[in-house]
Amino acid sequence: MSASLVAAPRIPADLEAEYPFESRFLAVDGGRLHYVDEGPRDAPVVLCLHGNPTWSFYWRALVKGLSDRWRVVALDHLGCGLSDKPQDWSYVLAAHVANVEALASHLALDRVTLAVHDWGGAIGMGFARRHPERVRRLVITNTAAFASDRMPWRIRVCRTPLVGEFLVRRLNAFAGLAPRMASARRGGIGAVARRGLLFPYDRPAHRVAIARFVQDIPMSSAHPSWNELAATDAALAGFADRPASIVWGERDWCFSKPFYEEWRRRLPQAESVLLPHAGHYVMEDAGDEVVRRVRAFLERTEAPRA
Repeated sequence: MSASLVAAPRIPADLEAEYPFESRFLAVDGGRLHYVDEGPRDAPVVLCLHGNPTWSFYWRALVKGLSDRWRVVALDHLGCGLSDKPQDWSYVLAAHVANVEALASHLALDRVTLAVHDWGGAIGMGFARRHPERVRRLVITNTAAFASDRMPWRIRVCRTPLVGEFLVRRLNAFAGLAPRMASARRGGIGAVARRGLLFPYDRPAHRVAIARFVQDIPMSSAHPSWNELAATDAALAGFADRPASIVWGERDWCFSKPFYEEWRRRLPQAESVLLPHAGHYVMEDAGDEVVRRVRAFLERTEAPRA
């Protein structure tokens, strides 16, 4: 292994019951991309894309709740979860989109339902923009795939040169605080979920993607990822006729209600619901309800099998 490539830790034995999926890997530019692929091989596919600072563990309830009938694929973006953590990879939006393309090609995924959260929205809709024929339905949760001037001060601080890197990587001030700050529950998410979400980010070298994601938020046309996001933003209108479900944690201080309303404007035919008891980590705060709503949406909009 090169000095710039840091492998992720294996999932601890005490979390295997919570995340009982077979780990699979795909070699991509920069390292190994980890993913899970559960359910019938010939079933319609649900492709789950997480954000920052989570990983496929975040989608575990959806994987368990759908894989009896649907094929559910959930990846870990490079640098996240059980994927490798290269220290000198670009970590820009277009590169993450390319990794989703590589995985979709490797698995021959077609006519998928995209389920997205946080950065998964920009990454997933970037993939959809490049391959609209491969995306049939959308499940949108607390995310964005369009430019916005809204950025909470807590995010801005973590983007500050040198200081932000120290806070995010050395003090773990982003991932480490997320289980409390991204949840609407008193005291934050439970101990098992907290341990599961955090264990891949146990030391500074393992937090490289967390820092780079924060730095990669494009706030002006001078940013390296601006053109990629702008192209995706412009392409969203082309998906207004796709079946879509917007399930949103209302108590989200980052992707707040104006983001929800913007998605409703972009996807006017989508079914949508605000969950008043859930925050940014909507799958942690209201996982059972999200699974129930997504399952019902998939059943209502399922195309007849040939």
